[in-house]
Amino acid sequence: MPKKALTSTWMIAMLAGTGFAVESSRPLSFTHDIQPILTKAGCNAGVCHAKAITGQRGFRLSVLGFEPEEDYEAIVKQGKGRRVFPPAPEESLLITKGAAIVPHTGGKKLEPGSEDYKTLVRWIAEGMPYAQKNEPKLNDIVVEPARATLKVKTMQQLKVTARYSDGSSRDVTKHALFEANDRAMAEASEQGLVKTLDIPGNVAVMVRFGGKVSVCSVSVPLGAPVDSLPPVKNFIDQHVFANLKQIGVPPSPICDDSSFLRRISLDIGGRLPTDEETKAFLASKEPDKRDRAIEALLNSPDYADYFANKWTSLLKNQRTEAADITANFAFHAWMRDSLLANTKYDQIVRQILASTGTIVSNPPVAWYKRVKEPNVQLEDVAQLFLGVRMQCAQCHHHPFERWTQAEYYHLAAFFSQIGRKPTAIAGEDLIFHKRGTAQTEHRKTRVMLKPAGLGEPEMDIAPDDDPRLALVDWMSKKDNPFFAKSLVNRYWKHFFKRGLVEPEDDLRDTNPPTNPDLFEALAKSFTDSGYDLKSLVRTITQSHTYQLSSTPNEHNAVDRQAFSHFYPKRMTAEVLLDSIDMVTGSKTDFADLPPGTRAISLPDNSYTRASPFLKVFGRPDNTSVCECERVSSASLAQSLHLMNAADVKAKLTAAGGRAEMLTKAEMSEPKRIRELYLAAFSREPAADEIRIAETHLLKPRTDATGKPLDSQRAKRNGYEDLLWALLNTKEFLYNH
Repeated sequence: MPKKALTSTWMIAMLAGTGFAVESSRPLSFTHDIQPILTKAGCNAGVCHAKAITGQRGFRLSVLGFEPEEDYEAIVKQGKGRRVFPPAPEESLLITKGAAIVPHTGGKKLEPGSEDYKTLVRWIAEGMPYAQKNEPKLNDIVVEPARATLKVKTMQQLKVTARYSDGSSRDVTKHALFEANDRAMAEASEQGLVKTLDIPGNVAVMVRFGGKVSVCSVSVPLGAPVDSLPPVKNFIDQHVFANLKQIGVPPSPICDDSSFLRRISLDIGGRLPTDEETKAFLASKEPDKRDRAIEALLNSPDYADYFANKWTSLLKNQRTEAADITANFAFHAWMRDSLLANTKYDQIVRQILASTGTIVSNPPVAWYKRVKEPNVQLEDVAQLFLGVRMQCAQCHHHPFERWTQAEYYHLAAFFSQIGRKPTAIAGEDLIFHKRGTAQTEHRKTRVMLKPAGLGEPEMDIAPDDDPRLALVDWMSKKDNPFFAKSLVNRYWKHFFKRGLVEPEDDLRDTNPPTNPDLFEALAKSFTDSGYDLKSLVRTITQSHTYQLSSTPNEHNAVDRQAFSHFYPKRMTAEVLLDSIDMVTGSKTDFADLPPGTRAISLPDNSYTRASPFLKVFGRPDNTSVCECERVSSASLAQSLHLMNAADVKAKLTAAGGRAEMLTKAEMSEPKRIRELYLAAFSREPAADEIRIAETHLLKPRTDATGKPLDSQRAKRNGYEDLLWALLNTKEFLYNH
């Protein structure tokens, strides 16, 4: 591949003839001058010429220009050299296509006569040099300002400076790419002009140039007076309230006891509080009753059931054939028992990743039944346990991060010595460590790479040692920058609806947390506890930040990330089904499971396919480590199912159910209505709610033939109607 310019006297003369000034300017190079133009124009985006395998119309570039030598080859040498034409640079296809002088599917990317146009023409005229002699390397880019405080609906121009290995620097703002990580809060133009919108908080603007990335952190204060704050319960409150004060967003008050009990019961136990729990809690005058309620839930089987449901889904406990039932049940039971016993998080991860033997003797081995290929193993581990998405790095440099292909294969090497041997049970394997050197071949360079943690040097692991143990050792070190943060961010999102970093499994320098100090403190607290999951849940739920009311005040309704109030969230499919069963006094039966088994205790995905309710309300199929597989948004199908589906109607009219029991109960009508509201909402009904309910219950009713119903039957129908109405309210469907 030629690395020198092919300049000549006739080229210089021709350049002068085109009308461009001939001056002793810096010689151009492909890497420093041309590649940034192509990237800025989107030519090497995945939807354009960087499309996998084929590119566009036979012209393929690397994604975002991370392989400049290959791109140079494609432009200068491939296509029989017709893409560049030194004798007449302006006639080159690179120019005429980009400027849409000739038909171009991608449209017009280059304005004739513009500075970029002139640069491309001059580069071709100079002989298309790849690089100049002793050309400095790009070390990094610096964005100014690195931090900014902007009022809502104001603007800030960013400046980007590239710094090179020879100490030189230059302004590359016009060729840098800009992107806000929350487009509802701020917009960034192609020229680097940042415009804040009307939502306060913290937003990051990612800047990319020449394979390097940097971030401008923008604080957008609302500026409202924060005259009073709730009492500080722990360090979470200190960091959240300090941020609220800084951005001028006053928090809502602490929620009432009814809202608190219902909230923690759903978030920790995956269920509504029982009638007895609600009455006892509301009647209690103990000052620490909230902490006691949290502790009771953490020590209950409900906690283990609920979080086992969460983890087995993410760990792909999926049934694809009948023989999977043994493995799935064993893995789910092991995870549930580990959570019930409060096995430390790093030990749970170690037992999964370094597991050997058979599923019967060692249930964590079941993970290797689902995740068999080293590349899938490393990608799942990185995303689930480190919060790092490595999928892109298998083929090219990660577009938004520092991870290279080499680091991808270094990570894959940890899984290179996994052996499998068929057992007497159909479809089951014995998992073991194969003796040998742990290494993986780099897909492009064909060099064998040894195991290495992200950003760490290679490890020398003896042939007799299992490299997976070395992986978990590195992951669980206190100074590991990913392991603890990934978990606390995932759990923070579970309790607060959104993570400190969004998406919750995409931790990177270019996607900073909304409250960095809180993020660091939360991760430190988790590691200091010895990776104690119950301790983390306790710390989060005891905070007054978690216990804030979901009702916004006149200022904080627009807040989406500062946690100035509790963000209501829809119940998940399993929790909603269990809640409907609990309120209606019915039950749902599931195949191969004891009667009365709750939906949050289901061991695998097969029950989703068998239950129209779970399917329509978005229970995941356990095919992905991404929480996004679970559908949490509302839909018309869900509304229609709650209003009209046969299974819901059957629960309302169930023999021995709540409607029948309330009809027969020897108590006044207001007390019956009170029982119903306590069951559904964990609160007493208001006076007008009692009045409306009583009025409906006293209505005369007729059968299909128009004949009046007897009083008992009419009253039961009235309670069935009332149950139906409550189940379809937002107050019931949401955890608030």
